[in-house]
Amino acid sequence: MHAFGKLIPALTARERLLSAVRPISRTEPCAVDSAFDRVAAASVRASLPVPAFARATWDGYALRSDDTHDARERAPATLRVVAEVYAEGSYAGRLHRGEAVAVATGAALPRGADAVAIFEEVERIGDRVRIARPVAAGDRVVRSGEDIPRGTRLARRGDVLSAADLGALAACGIPSIPVYARPVVEVVPNGNELLPPGSSRRPGAIFESNNATLAAVITAAGGIPRLHPPVRDDPRRIEAALRSALARSDLVLATGGSSVGERDHLPRIFPRLGTVLFHGVAVRPGKPTLAVRCRGRLAIGLPGHPTSCLSNMIWLVLPVLRRLARRPGPGWTEEWGTLGSDALAPSPGMTTVVPLEVRGHRLFSTFRGSSGISSLRGATAFALMPAGRRRARAGERIRACRLDPPLGAPRPPSNH
Repeated sequence: MHAFGKLIPALTARERLLSAVRPISRTEPCAVDSAFDRVAAASVRASLPVPAFARATWDGYALRSDDTHDARERAPATLRVVAEVYAEGSYAGRLHRGEAVAVATGAALPRGADAVAIFEEVERIGDRVRIARPVAAGDRVVRSGEDIPRGTRLARRGDVLSAADLGALAACGIPSIPVYARPVVEVVPNGNELLPPGSSRRPGAIFESNNATLAAVITAAGGIPRLHPPVRDDPRRIEAALRSALARSDLVLATGGSSVGERDHLPRIFPRLGTVLFHGVAVRPGKPTLAVRCRGRLAIGLPGHPTSCLSNMIWLVLPVLRRLARRPGPGWTEEWGTLGSDALAPSPGMTTVVPLEVRGHRLFSTFRGSSGISSLRGATAFALMPAGRRRARAGERIRACRLDPPLGAPRPPSNH
């Protein structure tokens, strides 16, 4: 057995990690049609206007608006149809007085035309079209550059690229954009009792589940998870696995072996890897957590108990992952909510993390214990109850952190 270091406050632990992590600097080109939700590594401007030419926005007849100035029901303007133009074509000539060109939606507006009369509002007789009301200049026409003027900034360095951003880039003929690489996060579980899912069961063994939960959080934060099979309780094997993981990844997460038992090897291994940031956090669940900075990279040791592991992964590590991946915000939004059930009372000197299920505008604690995974099923929010606070009772309003999608559920529709 060995002792914990001095327990540090929960928020201090998070700030130390955030101060130590370095945002990813590697960049790579990414095809526009594969760049959704990537982080732009450079600002990009439109090198041409969109549309590049004036276009019809309806099926109809391109014309000179002046030709319809005096059009009336009893005295319609009559124009001669000189051509038909589809979206992929154009009219080579110039539209003269008294002429019209049949155009499809998206077709280039002929030179000399400044408006479109839609099919439903005209009468076609042979090669003539009769128009019974004036058509204003600009009707059913989008001008060159009206959507995106030349020089418009389409993406800013650091933007998380949306579907609309990518559509604008493609519309300007831009095939790819520089993006930041997705950080690689290696997860190294350890423990003699752990079996990979799908293995044959044996007495005393359990299936390893933290790899799956941590991989989900890593992916949601914009990282690439690399999952190591369970390492046996051999300090040399564990240290070798951690050193190898640090050499080929941007962040290492070790699960299990972080407490003070005889087979908890991480507290002895981590000081050999680099500068220990802390060992022991004044938080429940998840006290046996430690971290080390090694040549500009971080390794974080998380408890092996599934609820403790995933709980710390969310409130402590998720903001670190997002900063590493250059994503804005911690991954949640703070807001007030009303408890629908009693919440845990903090222990003396300890912050308590309460997982919460959101039902409408009410919050329900899902905590059932730190050793099982079911305590976090259905939870899409959490509250950090400060040390010494009394138990929060049903009906009380509390400050909660509501997880952003995809970890959190979509918000209910507004009544407005």
